[in-house]
Amino acid sequence: MKKVLIANRGEIARRVIRTLRKMNIQSVAIYSDADQHAPHVLEADEAVYVGSSPSSDSYLKQDLILEHCKALGVDGIHPGYGFLSENASFARKVKAAGLKLIGPSPESMELMGDKLSAKQAVKAFNVPLVPGVDEAISDVEEAKKVAALVGYPILIKASAGGGGKGMRLVENNEEFESQMKLAQSEARSSFGDDAVFIEKFVTKPRHIEIQVFADQLGNAVYLFERECSIQRRHQKVIEEAPSAVLTEALRKEMGEAAVAVCKACNYEGAGTVEFLLDADLKFYFLEMNTRLQVEHPVTEEITGLDLVEWQIRVARGEQLPKKQEEIVCNGHAIEIRVYAEDSLNGFTPDIGTLERYRIPTGKSVRVDDAFVEGMEIPIYYDPMIAKLVVWGKTRKDAIARCIEAIDDYEISGVKTTLDFGKFVLKHPAFVSGDFDTNFVKDYFSDPSVIKNAMEEEHWALNQAIDQIWSDIKAFKEKEFASREISSSWKNKLQS
Repeated sequence: MKKVLIANRGEIARRVIRTLRKMNIQSVAIYSDADQHAPHVLEADEAVYVGSSPSSDSYLKQDLILEHCKALGVDGIHPGYGFLSENASFARKVKAAGLKLIGPSPESMELMGDKLSAKQAVKAFNVPLVPGVDEAISDVEEAKKVAALVGYPILIKASAGGGGKGMRLVENNEEFESQMKLAQSEARSSFGDDAVFIEKFVTKPRHIEIQVFADQLGNAVYLFERECSIQRRHQKVIEEAPSAVLTEALRKEMGEAAVAVCKACNYEGAGTVEFLLDADLKFYFLEMNTRLQVEHPVTEEITGLDLVEWQIRVARGEQLPKKQEEIVCNGHAIEIRVYAEDSLNGFTPDIGTLERYRIPTGKSVRVDDAFVEGMEIPIYYDPMIAKLVVWGKTRKDAIARCIEAIDDYEISGVKTTLDFGKFVLKHPAFVSGDFDTNFVKDYFSDPSVIKNAMEEEHWALNQAIDQIWSDIKAFKEKEFASREISSSWKNKLQS
């Protein structure tokens, strides 16, 4: 594999380019009108234009991407995440073109891409499932009977869905019909498929996912877990590895269950098996994401492994670089997704220009981003600016370092989720590890709490500056500092 096209954009494209360069593999970027000056385009060895800004006219144009691959002599395609990364039709076209998709087979994608077929596939491997039904239901009256048997509260979920779309929580029989129709309508508009199923709603659930890898030779391993319970609109904002609540025995049990899921679908490459963990530390299979995850850096930080390199080696037919007993967890890592969103206003997107953009640096601080100062956040794609990742010897250490990194991150021109991230990291529930996927609802339903916390912090900072300035003036009076030095210090402190 001498040349790879990255069928994606932004920070994941830059991430893949870094590993390709390390492995002496040529990189090809693709770009739309909105991304013509983006960092990933400038950093790749070659770059080709694929269309106007909307993703449907650029990053999703399968045939055009394959034409570019043929013209440029590309050997493999890395799909990143999102866009075409879990598109079985595209995977088949790549194979038919004589190219290698750096990812699983189209058959694995299809099997795990449908939540119902995934449930049925893992049944034979004794992977725990959430109580409910594992077949599609369309008749409302029949569905009501099933819900009554499962017991309220229940979740109605889109079979082909993800990201919280086509999902409805139903508390009682009276609201069931309206919620089911809403779930079906949203599933139809989002995925072109209105199939839904019913699951028992797990109270105080934690979202735990296991990173897995499998090669073409039948080997499969798990690379520990990631805690992804801090979410808004069923989408993750903060992830950490390892989880604060898993015991070694439970970690092993969940890891082995995740490997069983790989075997259930004859998997190849990087994948993530997602579980719900209830208040009694019982876990249940949710789904499998057949790609690299946004939050993969926290796994890299605690294992010291390059997961993109592993993907490429597996795609080349090589054996997994390590056996299960050789994979070691070291320390703790936290990732903050830095979205261009107004967390004080329901996490609504806040599109604009990055008037100032300075990333934190230092030991154990990593920023995977896609922008430079002066760039606009385009309205056409996900509003994520960057991923702030820190590592510490302990969870306490990682939290402290992450707060320091947030303080050192300078962004103006758009609102971001950095203040929300800091609020979470300092909250007693998070610090203690006693939290679940309801964190935002339980502690952030009134956004004034973060505003008040910010105001208190700014007040304390101003008090500290006033005290330091007072000390400088005292030194001046004792003729230990000149007027010019004092003014210089004042300007630095004020800035």
